[in-house]
Amino acid sequence: MKNAEHVTFGGSGLDRAGELRGNPQAMADAAADPTARAIVFWRGKPLMSVERPAGLIRLPLDHVALKDASRVPILLGREEGGPTFAIDLSAWEPEGLDEGSLGGFLDPSEQRHPALPDWMVFAELRRVMTWLNPRDAELAAAGRAVFCWHDIHRFCAKCGSESEITHGGWQRTCGSCGASHFPRTDPVVIMLITHGNSVLVGRSPGWPQGMYSLLAGFVEPGETLEAAVRREVFEEAGVRVGEVGYLASQPWPFPASLMFGCWGNATSSEINIDPVEIEDARWVTREEMMTVSQGHHPEIMPARKGAIAHFLIERWLSDTLD
Repeated sequence: MKNAEHVTFGGSGLDRAGELRGNPQAMADAAADPTARAIVFWRGKPLMSVERPAGLIRLPLDHVALKDASRVPILLGREEGGPTFAIDLSAWEPEGLDEGSLGGFLDPSEQRHPALPDWMVFAELRRVMTWLNPRDAELAAAGRAVFCWHDIHRFCAKCGSESEITHGGWQRTCGSCGASHFPRTDPVVIMLITHGNSVLVGRSPGWPQGMYSLLAGFVEPGETLEAAVRREVFEEAGVRVGEVGYLASQPWPFPASLMFGCWGNATSSEINIDPVEIEDARWVTREEMMTVSQGHHPEIMPARKGAIAHFLIERWLSDTLD
Protein backbone atom coordinates (compact mmCIF):
# COMPACT_ATOMS: atom_id res chain seq x y z
CA MET A 1 0.00 0.00 0.00
CA LYS A 2 1.54 3.32 -1.07
CA ASN A 3 0.58 5.19 2.09
CA ALA A 4 0.95 2.30 4.54
CA GLU A 5 3.52 3.89 6.85
CA HIS A 6 1.52 7.10 7.15
CA VAL A 7 -0.64 5.40 9.77
CA THR A 8 -0.03 6.52 13.36
CA PHE A 9 2.79 4.47 14.97
CA GLY A 10 3.70 3.41 11.42
CA GLY A 11 7.42 3.90 12.02
CA SER A 12 10.05 6.58 11.58
CA GLY A 13 13.16 4.62 10.65
CA LEU A 14 14.46 4.68 14.23
CA ASP A 15 17.87 3.08 14.71
CA ARG A 16 17.00 0.66 17.50
CA ALA A 17 20.67 -0.12 18.27
CA GLY A 18 19.94 -3.81 18.75
CA GLU A 19 23.63 -4.67 18.66
CA LEU A 20 24.17 -2.90 22.00
CA ARG A 21 21.52 -4.77 24.00
CA GLY A 22 23.52 -7.91 24.80
CA ASN A 23 26.78 -6.06 25.48
CA PRO A 24 26.96 -4.89 29.15
CA GLN A 25 29.88 -2.55 28.52
CA ALA A 26 28.20 -0.97 25.51
CA MET A 27 25.03 -0.50 27.55
CA ALA A 28 27.00 1.13 30.38
CA ASP A 29 28.71 3.44 27.89
CA ALA A 30 25.36 4.38 26.39
CA ALA A 31 23.94 5.25 29.80
CA ALA A 32 27.03 7.36 30.58
CA ASP A 33 26.92 9.20 27.25
CA PRO A 34 26.32 12.92 27.97
CA THR A 35 24.04 13.07 24.92
CA ALA A 36 21.80 10.25 26.24
CA ARG A 37 18.19 11.23 26.76
CA ALA A 38 15.16 9.65 28.44
CA ILE A 39 11.58 9.34 27.26
CA VAL A 40 9.63 9.22 30.53
CA PHE A 41 6.46 7.26 31.36
CA TRP A 42 4.07 7.18 34.30
CA ARG A 43 1.60 4.28 34.30
CA GLY A 44 1.94 4.03 30.52
CA LYS A 45 1.48 7.76 29.92
CA PRO A 46 4.38 9.50 28.16
CA LEU A 47 5.76 12.81 29.39
CA MET A 48 5.10 15.43 26.76
CA SER A 49 4.43 19.03 26.01
CA VAL A 50 0.76 19.62 25.24
CA GLU A 51 1.51 23.07 23.89
CA ARG A 52 1.37 23.08 20.09
CA PRO A 53 3.44 21.80 18.46
CA ALA A 54 3.13 19.02 21.01
CA GLY A 55 5.79 16.37 21.39
CA LEU A 56 7.61 13.98 23.69
CA ILE A 57 9.93 15.44 26.30
CA ARG A 58 13.51 14.18 26.34
CA LEU A 59 15.25 14.57 29.68
CA PRO A 60 18.96 14.08 30.45
CA LEU A 61 19.54 10.90 32.44
CA ASP A 62 20.79 12.85 35.47
CA HIS A 63 17.64 14.97 35.74
CA VAL A 64 16.37 15.21 39.32
CA ALA A 65 12.91 13.96 38.32
CA LEU A 66 14.37 10.60 37.35
CA LYS A 67 15.31 9.78 40.94
CA ASP A 68 11.80 8.32 41.16
CA ALA A 69 12.59 5.75 38.46
CA SER A 70 11.18 2.40 39.53
CA ARG A 71 13.03 -0.05 37.29
CA VAL A 72 15.78 -0.64 34.75
CA PRO A 73 15.71 1.77 31.77
CA ILE A 74 14.89 0.38 28.32
CA LEU A 75 17.18 1.25 25.43
CA LEU A 76 14.86 2.42 22.67
CA GLY A 77 17.57 3.26 20.15
CA ARG A 78 19.71 6.09 18.85
CA GLU A 79 18.61 9.53 17.69
CA GLU A 80 21.19 11.59 15.82
CA GLY A 81 23.87 9.34 17.28
CA GLY A 82 22.80 9.72 20.89
CA PRO A 83 21.17 6.88 22.87
CA THR A 84 17.51 7.24 23.85
CA PHE A 85 16.10 5.34 26.81
CA ALA A 86 12.61 4.83 28.22
CA ILE A 87 12.34 5.38 31.97
CA ASP A 88 9.35 4.51 34.15
CA LEU A 89 8.26 6.78 37.02
CA SER A 90 5.22 4.78 38.06
CA ALA A 91 6.54 4.54 41.63
CA TRP A 92 5.94 8.30 41.99
CA GLU A 93 2.48 9.17 43.29
CA PRO A 94 1.15 12.60 42.31
CA GLU A 95 -0.20 14.69 45.16
CA GLY A 96 -3.98 14.51 45.38
CA LEU A 97 -4.19 11.76 42.76
CA ASP A 98 -7.78 10.79 41.87
CA GLU A 99 -7.56 7.11 40.95
CA GLY A 100 -11.12 7.24 39.62
CA SER A 101 -10.04 9.62 36.84
CA LEU A 102 -7.57 7.10 35.42
CA GLY A 103 -8.05 4.26 32.98
CA GLY A 104 -11.05 5.60 31.07
CA PHE A 105 -11.57 5.00 27.37
CA LEU A 106 -9.78 8.27 26.64
CA ASP A 107 -8.38 9.29 30.03
CA PRO A 108 -8.46 13.13 30.01
CA SER A 109 -6.42 13.55 33.20
CA GLU A 110 -2.90 14.94 33.17
CA GLN A 111 -0.25 14.51 35.85
CA ARG A 112 2.52 17.03 36.57
CA HIS A 113 5.75 16.14 38.35
CA PRO A 114 6.93 18.72 40.92
CA ALA A 115 10.48 18.70 39.53
CA LEU A 116 9.24 19.66 36.04
CA PRO A 117 7.58 22.81 34.64
CA ASP A 118 3.79 22.89 34.38
CA TRP A 119 3.79 22.61 30.60
CA MET A 120 5.27 19.12 30.86
CA VAL A 121 2.53 16.58 31.58
CA PHE A 122 1.92 12.85 31.58
CA ALA A 123 -0.95 12.31 29.11
CA GLU A 124 -2.86 9.26 27.87
CA LEU A 125 -1.26 8.17 24.59
CA ARG A 126 -4.57 7.34 22.87
CA ARG A 127 -5.72 10.91 23.49
CA VAL A 128 -2.61 12.60 22.11
CA MET A 129 -1.31 10.12 19.54
CA THR A 130 -2.33 12.24 16.54
CA TRP A 131 -0.38 15.20 17.95
CA LEU A 132 2.94 13.36 17.67
CA ASN A 133 5.34 13.27 14.75
CA PRO A 134 6.34 9.81 13.44
CA ARG A 135 9.52 9.59 15.55
CA ASP A 136 7.79 10.55 18.80
CA ALA A 137 4.92 8.18 18.03
CA GLU A 138 7.31 5.25 17.45
CA LEU A 139 9.25 5.94 20.65
CA ALA A 140 6.06 6.30 22.71
CA ALA A 141 4.56 3.11 21.28
CA ALA A 142 7.72 1.08 21.86
CA GLY A 143 8.31 2.30 25.39
CA ARG A 144 4.72 1.87 26.48
CA ALA A 145 4.39 -1.62 25.00
CA VAL A 146 7.62 -2.94 26.54
CA PHE A 147 6.88 -1.52 30.00
CA CYS A 148 3.38 -3.06 29.84
CA TRP A 149 4.95 -6.41 28.97
CA HIS A 150 7.33 -6.23 31.95
CA ASP A 151 4.37 -5.40 34.23
CA ILE A 152 2.74 -8.77 33.59
CA HIS A 153 5.78 -10.98 32.98
CA ARG A 154 7.77 -10.68 36.20
CA PHE A 155 7.85 -14.44 36.69
CA CYS A 156 9.34 -17.15 34.53
CA ALA A 157 6.69 -18.98 32.52
CA LYS A 158 8.81 -22.15 32.67
CA CYS A 159 9.60 -22.53 36.38
CA GLY A 160 7.71 -19.71 38.14
CA SER A 161 10.75 -17.96 39.63
CA GLU A 162 11.04 -14.19 39.42
CA SER A 163 13.05 -13.18 36.36
CA GLU A 164 15.19 -10.10 35.81
CA ILE A 165 15.28 -7.48 33.08
CA THR A 166 18.25 -7.94 30.74
CA HIS A 167 19.42 -6.97 27.23
CA GLY A 168 18.61 -3.30 27.52
CA GLY A 169 15.05 -4.03 28.62
CA TRP A 170 14.21 -6.28 25.66
CA GLN A 171 14.50 -9.60 27.49
CA ARG A 172 13.78 -11.19 30.85
CA THR A 173 16.16 -13.88 32.05
CA CYS A 174 15.37 -16.44 34.71
CA GLY A 175 18.20 -16.94 37.18
CA SER A 176 16.77 -20.26 38.34
CA CYS A 177 16.31 -22.23 35.12
CA GLY A 178 18.09 -19.99 32.58
CA ALA A 179 15.02 -19.48 30.38
CA SER A 180 14.85 -16.33 28.27
CA HIS A 181 11.60 -14.47 27.62
CA PHE A 182 10.99 -11.75 25.03
CA PRO A 183 8.34 -9.04 24.65
CA ARG A 184 5.33 -10.42 22.83
CA THR A 185 3.24 -8.80 20.15
CA ASP A 186 -0.24 -10.16 19.51
CA PRO A 187 -1.32 -10.25 15.83
CA VAL A 188 -4.78 -8.78 15.25
CA VAL A 189 -6.69 -8.52 11.97
CA ILE A 190 -8.90 -5.50 11.36
CA MET A 191 -11.06 -5.78 8.27
CA LEU A 192 -12.47 -3.41 5.70
CA ILE A 193 -15.27 -5.74 4.56
CA THR A 194 -17.30 -4.46 1.62
CA HIS A 195 -20.41 -5.65 -0.17
CA GLY A 196 -21.07 -3.63 -3.28
CA ASN A 197 -21.10 0.03 -2.25
CA SER A 198 -21.25 -0.63 1.52
CA VAL A 199 -18.77 -1.31 4.31
CA LEU A 200 -19.38 -3.42 7.43
CA VAL A 201 -18.95 -1.72 10.82
CA GLY A 202 -19.74 -2.79 14.36
CA ARG A 203 -19.49 -1.73 17.99
CA SER A 204 -18.47 -3.51 21.17
CA PRO A 205 -20.40 -3.37 24.44
CA GLY A 206 -19.20 -0.53 26.62
CA TRP A 207 -18.01 1.71 23.82
CA PRO A 208 -19.06 5.38 23.92
CA GLN A 209 -22.46 6.07 22.42
CA GLY A 210 -22.30 6.25 18.63
CA MET A 211 -18.83 4.74 18.33
CA TYR A 212 -18.49 2.19 15.53
CA SER A 213 -15.40 0.74 13.89
CA LEU A 214 -14.29 -1.96 11.50
CA LEU A 215 -14.51 -5.50 12.84
CA ALA A 216 -11.31 -6.90 14.35
CA GLY A 217 -10.03 -9.95 16.20
CA PHE A 218 -6.95 -11.86 17.31
CA VAL A 219 -5.22 -14.30 14.98
CA GLU A 220 -5.26 -17.80 16.44
CA PRO A 221 -2.28 -20.21 16.49
CA GLY A 222 -1.88 -22.04 13.19
CA GLU A 223 -4.05 -19.52 11.34
CA THR A 224 -3.27 -17.29 8.36
CA LEU A 225 -4.35 -13.65 8.23
CA GLU A 226 -6.82 -14.50 5.50
CA ALA A 227 -8.38 -17.30 7.52
CA ALA A 228 -8.57 -15.07 10.59
CA VAL A 229 -10.43 -12.40 8.62
CA ARG A 230 -13.02 -14.88 7.39
CA ARG A 231 -13.45 -16.55 10.79
CA GLU A 232 -13.74 -13.33 12.80
CA VAL A 233 -16.26 -11.70 10.46
CA PHE A 234 -18.44 -14.80 10.46
CA GLU A 235 -18.18 -15.29 14.23
CA GLU A 236 -19.01 -11.67 15.03
CA ALA A 237 -21.49 -10.74 12.31
CA GLY A 238 -22.52 -13.96 10.54
CA VAL A 239 -21.25 -12.61 7.22
CA ARG A 240 -19.33 -14.85 4.83
CA VAL A 241 -16.19 -13.44 3.22
CA GLY A 242 -14.53 -14.59 -0.01
CA GLU A 243 -11.42 -12.90 -1.38
CA VAL A 244 -9.15 -11.28 1.24
CA GLY A 245 -6.06 -9.10 0.88
CA TYR A 246 -3.58 -7.19 3.04
CA LEU A 247 -3.39 -3.38 3.13
CA ALA A 248 -1.30 -1.98 5.99
CA SER A 249 -0.19 -2.62 9.56
CA GLN A 250 -0.11 -0.58 12.75
CA PRO A 251 1.61 -1.21 16.07
CA TRP A 252 -1.05 -0.70 18.73
CA PRO A 253 0.53 -0.55 22.22
CA PHE A 254 -2.71 -0.95 24.20
CA PRO A 255 -1.17 -3.09 25.46
CA ALA A 256 0.77 -5.02 22.78
CA SER A 257 -0.89 -5.68 19.43
CA LEU A 258 0.12 -5.44 15.80
CA MET A 259 -2.94 -4.58 13.74
CA PHE A 260 -3.01 -6.09 10.26
CA GLY A 261 -5.34 -3.98 8.13
CA CYS A 262 -7.02 -6.21 5.55
CA TRP A 263 -9.77 -5.93 2.97
CA GLY A 264 -12.34 -8.56 2.17
CA ASN A 265 -15.23 -9.06 -0.22
CA ALA A 266 -18.38 -10.29 1.48
CA THR A 267 -20.25 -13.09 -0.29
CA SER A 268 -23.34 -12.67 1.91
CA SER A 269 -24.98 -9.60 3.39
CA GLU A 270 -27.35 -10.86 6.09
CA ILE A 271 -26.08 -9.90 9.54
CA ASN A 272 -26.46 -12.19 12.54
CA ILE A 273 -24.33 -10.86 15.40
CA ASP A 274 -22.82 -12.77 18.30
CA PRO A 275 -23.96 -10.59 21.25
CA VAL A 276 -21.05 -11.81 23.35
CA GLU A 277 -18.60 -10.41 20.79
CA ILE A 278 -20.33 -7.24 19.59
CA GLU A 279 -23.36 -5.14 20.40
CA ASP A 280 -24.33 -4.16 16.87
CA ALA A 281 -23.17 -4.41 13.25
CA ARG A 282 -24.48 -2.73 10.15
CA TRP A 283 -23.73 -2.03 6.51
CA VAL A 284 -22.99 1.63 5.78
CA THR A 285 -23.04 2.93 2.22
CA ARG A 286 -20.19 5.04 0.86
CA GLU A 287 -22.47 8.09 0.77
CA GLU A 288 -23.58 7.53 4.36
CA MET A 289 -19.98 7.00 5.47
CA MET A 290 -19.06 10.36 3.94
CA THR A 291 -21.65 11.90 6.28
CA VAL A 292 -20.15 9.93 9.19
CA SER A 293 -16.65 11.08 8.27
CA GLN A 294 -17.78 14.72 8.30
CA GLY A 295 -19.32 14.29 11.77
CA HIS A 296 -22.90 14.86 10.62
CA HIS A 297 -24.42 11.39 11.01
CA PRO A 298 -27.22 11.20 13.62
CA GLU A 299 -26.18 7.78 15.00
CA ILE A 300 -22.53 7.05 14.13
CA MET A 301 -19.43 8.98 15.17
CA PRO A 302 -16.37 9.09 12.90
CA ALA A 303 -13.69 6.48 13.58
CA ARG A 304 -11.00 7.78 15.92
CA LYS A 305 -8.21 9.64 14.19
CA GLY A 306 -4.94 7.80 14.65
CA ALA A 307 -6.55 4.36 14.66
CA ILE A 308 -5.99 2.17 11.60
CA ALA A 309 -9.78 1.88 11.17
CA HIS A 310 -9.93 5.60 10.43
CA PHE A 311 -6.94 5.26 8.09
CA LEU A 312 -8.59 2.46 6.10
CA ILE A 313 -12.04 4.01 5.94
CA GLU A 314 -10.71 7.36 4.74
CA ARG A 315 -8.72 5.69 1.99
CA TRP A 316 -11.73 3.60 0.97
CA LEU A 317 -13.74 6.80 0.66
CA SER A 318 -11.03 8.45 -1.44
CA ASP A 319 -10.34 5.35 -3.60
CA THR A 320 -6.69 5.21 -2.47
CA LEU A 321 -6.57 1.65 -1.13
CA ASP A 322 -3.86 0.62 -3.61
